[in-house]
Amino acid sequence: MPPLWHAGYDCLMAHVLSCNKAIPRTDPGGTARVSGMHKVPVDSLELFTPGPNYGDGPGVVGDTVGDTKHHGGAQKAVYAFAREELDWWEGELGMLLVDGSFGENLTTSGIVWEEAIVNQRFRVGTAEVEVSVSRTPCRTFAGWMGVPGWIKRFSARGRTGSYLRVVVPGVVHPGDELVVLHTPDHGMTMGDVFAGALGDKKVAERLVAAHCLPDMYHQRMVNLLRK
Repeated sequence: MPPLWHAGYDCLMAHVLSCNKAIPRTDPGGTARVSGMHKVPVDSLELFTPGPNYGDGPGVVGDTVGDTKHHGGAQKAVYAFAREELDWWEGELGMLLVDGSFGENLTTSGIVWEEAIVNQRFRVGTAEVEVSVSRTPCRTFAGWMGVPGWIKRFSARGRTGSYLRVVVPGVVHPGDELVVLHTPDHGMTMGDVFAGALGDKKVAERLVAAHCLPDMYHQRMVNLLRK
């Protein structure tokens, strides 16, 4: 198992800094739909397991998914992003990035999500979640940030956080620890998933061999290798 804990936070357990929920707004990407990008801190999040398909809603009670063609459903139930990365981008962009700024439900500290193993299970609060798939930056995210070339810059950084599936419903509060319950032995990380999604065929071959991704995402890797 690779080191999950951020080197600068060795004295702290990985934990949730902020729980964030959407205030629906007009899509900053320019479509006519609403968007759930605008997240604000709340006292707690109630997590549940939504249906399997995009459009089945998020796994957070009261949250909003605007792009139901590409978001929501069991594999993208909850989105987690590291506070350490928000801090890095603050320095890079010269702008204030409060918790929730990247549309994440869980702003975390002490964990490097790109080193998390696909299907690794955590207990957080009274819920249990599993590392699922990576985030692909989109037009809505770019419009929200208002930074020229944002999709390219964010992708080049390669630290996209992680979507989580909800295995055991429950409630999460700020301060709750992220406790590793199970780590698969295939060794594929969220960083690998994002690299494969961007077209790295060597990584895609390893992901296909591990057969660790949800069926639709596995098939995408198979299709990439056929090109």
